[in-house]
This record gives sequence, C-alpha cells and structure tokens, in this order.
Amino acid sequence: MGEGLQAQPIIELLRARRPEVQIAYTFYSPSAEQFSHSLQVDFADYLPFDTFGDADRVIAALRPGTLIFSKLDIWPALTERAAAARVPVGVISATLAETSGRRGLFARSLLAEAYRAIERVGAIDDNDADHFRQMGVRAERIEVTGDTRYDQVWARAQRAPSALVESMRSSRPTLVGGSTWPTDEEHLFGAWRKVRDKIPDARFVIAPHELTAAHLASVESWARQRKLRLARIGAADAAAADVVLVDRYGVLGDLYALADVAYVGGGFHSAGIHSVLEPAAFGAPVLFGPRHDKSRDAGKLIAAGGGAAVVGVADLSLRLSDWLGSLPARDAAGEAARTMVQAGTGAGERSFELVSALLDR
Repeated sequence: MGEGLQAQPIIELLRARRPEVQIAYTFYSPSAEQFSHSLQVDFADYLPFDTFGDADRVIAALRPGTLIFSKLDIWPALTERAAAARVPVGVISATLAETSGRRGLFARSLLAEAYRAIERVGAIDDNDADHFRQMGVRAERIEVTGDTRYDQVWARAQRAPSALVESMRSSRPTLVGGSTWPTDEEHLFGAWRKVRDKIPDARFVIAPHELTAAHLASVESWARQRKLRLARIGAADAAAADVVLVDRYGVLGDLYALADVAYVGGGFHSAGIHSVLEPAAFGAPVLFGPRHDKSRDAGKLIAAGGGAAVVGVADLSLRLSDWLGSLPARDAAGEAARTMVQAGTGAGERSFELVSALLDR
C-alpha cells in the first residue's frame, strides 16, 4: 500500500487542477485493494501479471496518455510495450536501495531495455538518482523531486481531527504504539510497567499489526494481569481506559494525533519498521526497535533529534519516562520530528509537474 500512499498526493492534485484527465489506478497486492476505494480515480483494479500479451491488452483497453509507476516496482513487460505504443513512461518517488536485487549484474541485463524506455524519473534523493542511471535510464531524464509520502502525511496532520479522535482526547500522557508485533510487545509491556510506576496516569493506545483474535486476546490478558483498565477503540469507556486496544484497520494514521509519544513497530522483527512519518507529522517523538537500517526516514529522525532507537526494556522505559514525564523534553523532540517532516514536503508539487509534462506530450 506504500506505493499507493505515495501516488495519492499526485492523484489529488490531478483531480483538482486537471479534472479532464481520467485516472486509472492499478495495484497487485491485496493489501492495496481497500485503500484503492478511497482514491479519487475513475478506475481501480488489479494489474495483470507482467506478460507481454497482458501488457498489450491493458494498453489497448486504456489507451493511456502516460504510464506512471510509484516508488520502485517497474514492470518490464508493461514498460516496454507502453514505450512501443508511444506511451511516455515515468516514475515518481523513485527509489532503489543499494542492496536491491535489481541492481545485480544478471537482473540489470534482463531489465536494461525497460529502464532505457523510461522517459522521466523523479528520484527521492541523489543516491536514488544515481541508481536509476546505473540501471540504464538516461541522465538527462532524471531529476530529484523528493518523497511524496511527506506531503501525504503532512496533509493528514493538518486536517481537522476525526470524530473518533475527538472522542479519545485526554489530558493524560499518551503513548500510541502503532503496527506492533509480538516481538515489540515483549519489550513494550515490560517497559510500560516501569513507566506506570513513575507516571501512574500514563495511557497506552496500542494498534497491533495483526488483528487476529488470538493476538488481541493476548493484549487483553496482559492488561488484566497488570490490573489495567482496557477498552477497545470506539467503546463508550475507551477515553477513560488505561489501555485502548485498536481492533480495526484504517484508523491508526489518524490516532497518532493523540500521541504525546509514539512507538512504531517492526524494529524487533525481520521485516523492519513501519512508517515513522505518520506520528512525526503530528509532532510526536518516535521510538522504534534496533532493526531500522532499511528506513531512511528513521535515520533522518534520529539525526534530527525527533526519534530514537531502543534495544530493550531498560532503555525503552527510560526514553518513555523521559518524554512522557518531561514536557520540555517531549516538546523539543516532537518539534524536531514535525520540522523534519515539513522540510520534506513539496515533492507532490514537483511530481505533479513531472506527470503533467508527460501528459502534455
């Protein structure tokens, strides 16, 4: 769904400024299907598997003025057939990690023709621009436009809070734990006991990554054992609970507005951490586990002073106690996080200009 979130600011700008343009949004992952229903597009559906025959049928059916990829998943057959049909191809929020398998010698030889066919690339940063040049995109077709996720999360943070968020407002120091895995909760639950000893009115809003009945029950069992009042999100007594359990998808991004401090899950898990930008945009200092090396945003947050990595219960409890218990420390770190996100905005406008130029071809 990350690619869809990066495309969203451009879709919204196209709809507002160029209403005559029809927009077809395609995806391949089932996780993006529900998200696609929220977009202002004329057509949304799964993209067929990347074969030359299916690519020809897609292009013949849609007759696109341009084909835009978001982030990194360049489909070689679709790209080559689009170029053969004189459809200009572009990439927004383009990134290609140093360790990407696509950068290997064998993969580059297989993908070279597709990358040479790309007419415009809006790279996230200079390193990504270099990587796309190495893949075969001509240097004069590449520019650094930034990451549109910053625009997307910043816009969400500026909107009026939802009714759900308003119903959960509290003066209690609040930790919002987002997309947590059991490996995160092992450390969070241990640290929370120490935090509550120092800050008895501290509140914990937890949104697990997996909402299975067994996982939700394990959180409820922990709260009972600790004699903490737990309520599920949306319950009448949720605002007064010590622990609020989020048992639905699609609301976490808004719930970060409640956070005095945020913890983003995945950093004690092999998959790596989830988005740290969403809480940072609301001005919440962000904590996460040690396995954050694949997240450039986490590194930027640490450098800015708006986030920190923790390696276990001891330092997690210290960080939480410091930021939840000290308003000056929390405000300073939160402002650093918010400023970092704001400084990254503007990619949406630059990417819109890139897409518009291809449409006008």
